[in-house]
Amino acid sequence: MPEVIMNGPEGRLEGRFYPAKKPNSPIAILLHPHPQHGGSMNNKVVYQLYQTFVNQGFATLRFNFRGVGRSQGVYDRGEGELSDAASALDWLQTIHTDAPQCWIAGFSFGAWIGMQLLMRRPEISGFISISPPANMYDFSFLAPCPASGLVVHGDKDEIVPPDSVEEMIAKVAKQRDVIIDRHMIEGADHFYGTQLEEVDQAVVAYLARRMAEIDAELAKDEED
Repeated sequence: MPEVIMNGPEGRLEGRFYPAKKPNSPIAILLHPHPQHGGSMNNKVVYQLYQTFVNQGFATLRFNFRGVGRSQGVYDRGEGELSDAASALDWLQTIHTDAPQCWIAGFSFGAWIGMQLLMRRPEISGFISISPPANMYDFSFLAPCPASGLVVHGDKDEIVPPDSVEEMIAKVAKQRDVIIDRHMIEGADHFYGTQLEEVDQAVVAYLARRMAEIDAELAKDEED
């Protein structure tokens, strides 16, 4: 789990990177919760996601947004953090230029940033969005949503009520060839205190199915 320092829009960005063990491996970038509320790449949900992607054979990067840890700069209301995420993805792509799939995953504030990055980077194959703060931020930019993905949230979440997440999914999931799966974890609040294993299981099951579908689509395109 080597520490890495990347060039960001406001100076260095601190990250942790696990390189792929095989050539032509997929890549994944992970985005953490709100910097002004204690969010960092060491958040336990983000770390669990990191381990999940590593265990599935991805070249995996998690990093601190500007002003967090050793990353330079100051909080910028999401605009700067989106630029940070784009720079981190650029860095990851220079390390693994042959990656057949590119995934993005985020928790809470990081899910909001991740979905915005998804709109700007057509090479992103899919997304994992954990507790997207649909009651706090406008997700209407997801029209149309360019890729399928998985949304996970807890039915006891008092910070992001489940109804707001379901409403957001209903608005953006009505597009051709794009399917947003939803997995609700019973008894889980916003922080998934004792339910991290279930988060892992949900993500692993989704990745196994969705990556196989994408591989089949790519193979068909090559044949055509």
